[in-house]
Amino acid sequence: QVQLVESGGGLVQAGGSLRLSCAASGRTFSSDAMGWFRQVPGKEREFVAAISWNGAGTYYADSVKGRFTISRDNAKNTVLLQMNSLKPEDTAVYSCAASDTTRWARTNEYVYNYWGQGTQVTVSS
Repeated sequence: QVQLVESGGGLVQAGGSLRLSCAASGRTFSSDAMGWFRQVPGKEREFVAAISWNGAGTYYADSVKGRFTISRDNAKNTVLLQMNSLKPEDTAVYSCAASDTTRWARTNEYVYNYWGQGTQVTVSS
């Protein structure tokens, strides 16, 4: 069974940091593009960051550029999202995603065909 499982979410004060981890199992994701998205209840899912299969290419939403860093460890089938200088507007459920149709980082959620259940990130002011 193919699974993506996120961890590392929680409650943090504004200005603080969190590191999200996404562990993939059931198949090898080393050739897949991977991404992080977030969603607030009542709003559409929003792209956060993406990384190519070899980690050489990354994309970030303008709202997180310079504060968040996406990385991956293909040997461990894991993708990370380091979030620094967190703001209350970063509060959301964060989900990781994988695409077996492209190796290259993409911002479009419809490219991704594997999704995790998400982890809650809450940033207090």
